[in-house]
Amino acid sequence: MLKFVDVDRDMPEKRPPNLRKEDFGEIYAEYATAKAEEQASRCSQCGVPYCQSHCPLHNNIPDWLRMTAEGRLEEAYEISQATNTFPEICGRICPQDRLCEGNCVIEQSGHGTVTIGSVEKYITDTAFENGWVKPIKPSVERTESVGIIGAGPGGLAAADMLRRQGVQVTVYDRYDRGGGLLTYGIPGFKLEKDIVMQRMQQLEDGGVEFVMNCNVGEDLSFDAIRGKHEAVLIATGVYKTREMEAPGVGADGIVRAIDYLTASNRKSFGDDVEEFDNGSLNAEGKKVVVIGGGDTAMDCVRTAVRQGAESVKCLYRRDRANMPGSQRETQNAEEEGVEFVWLSAPNGFKGNSVEGVMVQKMRLGAPDATGRQMPELIEGSDYVEEADLVVQALGFSPEDIPTLWGVPELEVTRWGTIKAEFTSGQTSLDGVFAAGDIVRGASLVVWAIKDGRDAAEAMLEYLNQGAAVAAE
Repeated sequence: MLKFVDVDRDMPEKRPPNLRKEDFGEIYAEYATAKAEEQASRCSQCGVPYCQSHCPLHNNIPDWLRMTAEGRLEEAYEISQATNTFPEICGRICPQDRLCEGNCVIEQSGHGTVTIGSVEKYITDTAFENGWVKPIKPSVERTESVGIIGAGPGGLAAADMLRRQGVQVTVYDRYDRGGGLLTYGIPGFKLEKDIVMQRMQQLEDGGVEFVMNCNVGEDLSFDAIRGKHEAVLIATGVYKTREMEAPGVGADGIVRAIDYLTASNRKSFGDDVEEFDNGSLNAEGKKVVVIGGGDTAMDCVRTAVRQGAESVKCLYRRDRANMPGSQRETQNAEEEGVEFVWLSAPNGFKGNSVEGVMVQKMRLGAPDATGRQMPELIEGSDYVEEADLVVQALGFSPEDIPTLWGVPELEVTRWGTIKAEFTSGQTSLDGVFAAGDIVRGASLVVWAIKDGRDAAEAMLEYLNQGAAVAAE
């Protein structure tokens, strides 16, 4: 260990932009064993590991880095898996520059952070290849059952933990495949879909029942799910798109990010997607403008490049330093030919079938309550940005679940998220828990996994209390 003084930071080889933008394959190669050991050996094994404390899951990063450096990969996997249900997914899509790697002690001293995410990905990929990822086999089966609504990362993390304790688990989801945004929201160049599907298969083989194409409130009532199970977890995520209010916003060619990304990901599965085939959700040959500065916007611009867009521009009302998305993803997008138009905000759209975006130039003024500088209009600086396809990537809000599901007694916050107890996820309804984005608002996959695991522990305690009462 402690080789950071002599060994430089070295990421896995990244495919050249001219090659990677031709397909949806992941852009980073896998570490070779020797390289993974070398990079893991750069860890300083510091007494207060900020990488661990700044990871939502509090992964024991220094220990599994040490195991990797010493060639003890199966032990490294066991340590990694102990706190993270899906380390191979987090290693690919977590914004490590804002979490573990961004707080690495040797990074602060000028030596370049340990490549934590790439090593994490390597460990679990190697574990799958070598058969170290064991099937879910509870030592004792329990009679209690739990219903989980939502097959995204939060719901799946909870399903995994509950099933390992012998609880009977049924997962209900509106889509035809599990994974939620992991499957249909995140493009393959960040997360290839076989990575998600192998975890889905592990859960199915372990006895988790999946009820797909099930829209709760329409195909099956929430009350029916509650009646079937001793406890229920709501892990639906947030899918309601925040849309602009501006002249011309209803024009053809202005689409939602979630629709655009879902259509693209469905095509990668080989599905028939009419909206893609007729061109409405396909960027090929078009001048594309994406509005937004988060990770979803980065997914959209990089997807448009791969679909063969004539040009791709991203409008964001603040500057690069203040954008919420990953700087690494922004750099990847720039390498692939995306043009970022900073300090620009849309003010309307031209044409019944969109022909352009009316843009207002901005400058940064005084900080707001969070410390970020507020954008201000520059009078007389308006212009029109030509566009055939405009993608709105302005974030997501929760759906009105109490109304949709006919449960007005389910309490929500003023933001529309479900009101739940901190860490336990217990809602206002007895035996009903909630986890992930539907509680905290649109956030990171790693936080959804954390919330799902916490809720699973609380649900186990709830079931145990019920069992104890029944035994008296």
